[in-house]
Amino acid sequence: MSLKTHKTAVVLIPPEELFEPIQVLRREHDRHFERWMPHITLVYPFRPRDEFDMVRPALRDACKSIAPFELRLARFRNFRHGKGSFTLWLAPEPTDAVVRLQATLESVLPDCNDASRHAAGFTPHLSVGQIRGSDKIGHVQEDLQASWKPLAFRAEKISLIWRNERPDDIFRVGCLIELGP
Repeated sequence: MSLKTHKTAVVLIPPEELFEPIQVLRREHDRHFERWMPHITLVYPFRPRDEFDMVRPALRDACKSIAPFELRLARFRNFRHGKGSFTLWLAPEPTDAVVRLQATLESVLPDCNDASRHAAGFTPHLSVGQIRGSDKIGHVQEDLQASWKPLAFRAEKISLIWRNERPDDIFRVGCLIELGP
């Protein structure tokens, strides 16, 4: 197998009919708005695109053990990155279902464990933007929470996504793998 690359990932993508409320936030706050679709990262970095066909059978077998599950995007949270820099995100609930899926995928690709190597382990999240300023994050998060209408969807498949080099560096779905038997 080749080395991992930041040009690919394994993600959960909400249904397109739920994109717009998320995209409204991302247009305003996310500098990566045009590169990524709304998603919950499961494995990143991942294998090069030309290895998708090689790893798909093992991922498909692993996903058979995970039944589709309901997710709700209702609450905003944030990660602090050093001095005054934050990532604002929606917390998928229940988190344990996403954690279980991510751990299952990682068991098939143990060297693709970057998402779980953080001090707090793997934290499922759907990023909506980056905020600068310790004083600003609280206000932005409170304002968004006050006006947010929760979204719910059924997680039924994972997506293997890829991108090219700039200027054509927008992530695209390379293949889908269904959850459950």
